[in-house]
Amino acid sequence: MRVWIDQDLCTGDGLCEEICPQVFTLLEDGLAYVKEGDRVLSDPGGADGVAQVPSELEDAVREAAEECPGECIFIED
Repeated sequence: MRVWIDQDLCTGDGLCEEICPQVFTLLEDGLAYVKEGDRVLSDPGGADGVAQVPSELEDAVREAAEECPGECIFIED
């Protein structure tokens, strides 16, 4: 599974980071980004900032996408 965030749709609510901090983080700009390990994929963000999701975190990433008020989390299986 791969995941990315459309920062243009992000509300900065932070639910994704609360649900799965291993994959999602909020930066100083108030928007959420995905990360792989310790590397934040913010340059570029959006569809070009795609992170591989470890299999043990797939359910949490799906939950984060479902709970996101901005509907900005996109999953590629």
